[in-house]
Parts: sequence; structure tokens; C-alpha cells
Amino acid sequence: MSAAAAALAACSDSSDQVVAAAETTGATSDAPAPEGTVDVTKLYEPGKLKDMVMGNADAPVTIVEYASMTCPHCAHFAETTLPAIKQKYIDTGKVRLIFREFPFDPRAAAAFMLARCAPEDRYFPMVDVLFKQQQQWAAAADAEAPLMQIAKLAGFTQESFKACLTNQQLLDDVNASRERGEKEFGVTSTPTFFINGKKYAGALSVDQMSAIIDGLL
Repeated sequence: MSAAAAALAACSDSSDQVVAAAETTGATSDAPAPEGTVDVTKLYEPGKLKDMVMGNADAPVTIVEYASMTCPHCAHFAETTLPAIKQKYIDTGKVRLIFREFPFDPRAAAAFMLARCAPEDRYFPMVDVLFKQQQQWAAAADAEAPLMQIAKLAGFTQESFKACLTNQQLLDDVNASRERGEKEFGVTSTPTFFINGKKYAGALSVDQMSAIIDGLL
């Protein structure tokens, strides 16, 4: 089976399990305790794929986010927390965000592949649209049509869409990002954040993430 067929035909069972296992936590103004710390020198080294980054390279705080495109909590963070954090910290030079792929299932991998195949300046806008329309493609019986509609917004043709999703090397590299996150940094769920090397799992609220960041500035 081709990479495209596997990616588009597979069910989102892993994502469903994540949803079922996840618990909703209330927002608090207090910074949550980190679950551990990793070596930032290793953490900031790019993997097989070029890191996709928002913000100033010299920012005093670096957030590394591992996310899955079929993860509803990742979508919730992208839609409710990230815009405020971007405006308050990333756009003002205080925070750099490194976004890394951690696909839980073939559909998440396919979505990441499409974002990687888009022009680099459209990567984050495409990820944003994929999260906003997550229900339309992640839970669909056939994901190809809704993914194609999203891809068209980024300038894909039917040919370039198929070519992207049958790029075995790209699929391997996207999956390698997940494997590295798990093996080297202990990522087991999404979203997982490393803020100046300290690990936080779960979709942090604006207040929680602000409290963590403010404590580092």
C-alpha cells in the first residue's frame, strides 16, 4: 500500500484513544510544576526535518511543542492559547516557538506531510487551517476529499497533492520526528511542551503558560 493510501484510508484510532484518555483541567494563574527537565543542547538540535520556528532566535525563552494533527487538545491549544501567547510573547521577541511533528496515526502524518510540502511561509497557516478543520478530515470516512480542499488553499494541484502523500522519504522523516521525541525526550502524549528545557504535558491555558514564561523573564 502506498504512503498516500495508508495515510488517507487509516482510521484515527490512536487519536480516539488519546481523546478518551485525556482529562480536561481548569485554568489557573499559577504555573504548573514541570514533569522533568531535558538537555536543551540536544533538544534544540534539529532532527531530520528542518525545525519550523516562530519568533526571534535570540528570545530568552524557547518553547518546543510536540503535537499531533489529529489531537483535539493540540487543536484547542492552537485555537485558544497560541494566538494570545504569540501576540504577548512571540511577536514581542520574548519567546521562540519550535513546532515539531508527533503524529499518532497515519492521518496525522498525512496532514503534516501536506504542511511540509507547502511553501515554507505557508507551513504555519496550513497547520492552523488543518487544526481548525480537524473534525472535517480527521474523523471522515474518507479523508482525501477534505484534505484536498485544504491543500488547494495552499496552492496544491491534484498532482502535487498525490506526489506529496506518496513521498516515502518525507513520511519516514515525519515519523522520525515522533520517534526522536519519544526516545530522546520522553514524549508520550500531545501536546507536550518543553519550556527552556522543562517538560509540561497537556494543553496549557493562556494563564498557565504565561505564568511559566513570566517566571523565566
